[in-house]
Amino acid sequence: MVEGGRPGVADLLRELLLVRPRARRIGITGPPGAGKSSLVAHLATRLRARGEEVAIVAVDPTSPFTGGALLGDRIRMNDLATDPGIFIRSMATRGSLGGLAATTREVIDLLDAFGFPNIMIETVGVGQTQLEIQAAADTTAVVLVPESGDGIQAMKAGLMEIADVFVVNKSDRVGADRLVREIRQALLLKAGMASHDVPAHHGVDLSRAASGGGDGVANPPPEPPIPPWQIPVLKTSAGRGEGIDEFLEQLVAHHRHLTDSGLLEARREQRARGRIRDVVERSLRRRALHAMETDPRFSRWASEVGAGRETAYGVADRIIRAIFGRVPEGEPETQPEDDAGHRSGGTRSNVDD
Repeated sequence: MVEGGRPGVADLLRELLLVRPRARRIGITGPPGAGKSSLVAHLATRLRARGEEVAIVAVDPTSPFTGGALLGDRIRMNDLATDPGIFIRSMATRGSLGGLAATTREVIDLLDAFGFPNIMIETVGVGQTQLEIQAAADTTAVVLVPESGDGIQAMKAGLMEIADVFVVNKSDRVGADRLVREIRQALLLKAGMASHDVPAHHGVDLSRAASGGGDGVANPPPEPPIPPWQIPVLKTSAGRGEGIDEFLEQLVAHHRHLTDSGLLEARREQRARGRIRDVVERSLRRRALHAMETDPRFSRWASEVGAGRETAYGVADRIIRAIFGRVPEGEPETQPEDDAGHRSGGTRSNVDD
């Protein structure tokens, strides 16, 4: 019902989602072929061994040519299919950008309201714009492989900003250790600490001079009660089942850090703001598409734009004014048309074209 946007779904969600979020929401993202699905399967198995139930939302890309989606992630999770404590939902992006489907967040909220303590979201391969997972998950793990490129490429993709945990999967391949070093160096650059552990020129130790005192007694500023999270860079091999326990422990530790520091509530509030914006944008988009599909003048307006007699901005302004019945605040007013499609000499603010 939610994914299809059936009538009455808003009332259904209003009734079901009036509960406090409780689940640990874990996002797993990375380029295609990084082994995300295999890692998710291993993590789910470890959580089930602890007696915890798991919900998995696997998002696959939709073909822009055929409109179809393979939804092949569950093939790698075939061993989990018969476990009654695991629920797997495959979703197609259906043309949505950002790495998630349009209703992925609603589905996550439903699974949370149902009572799953762990929700793992596996996204479409990450790129420079496919970073919506950060707004849907409490903890985001970025999975890379030695073939993903170097640390500079990781920074270009925006991963430095969204990752709470880095995982170099397929660590048995050549280049894994080098990628780990480059990611750690990139993290130090991001934090402005690229040379914090490099000796001074000719090996001179300047630590005492930097401490500000000649007696050798450092007077560091008082540390905050909870130190900031240090992003770990881990090595795993999903094929061999190596490094999975440490990966899970870091995910749990990050969620504990968010809870203890109060950042979890802050992230949930930020997520709520984003959700409100998404719902408003989707509603307005539907109204705009309906207005264009049902307005008999739209074909004429499109012809005028194609012939160079009008601009897309002018047509868009007419459609917006038709939807709202007025010019939205902050938008420029345009001169209304008469029945013949000619502009009048004056301007009015309340015109329904």
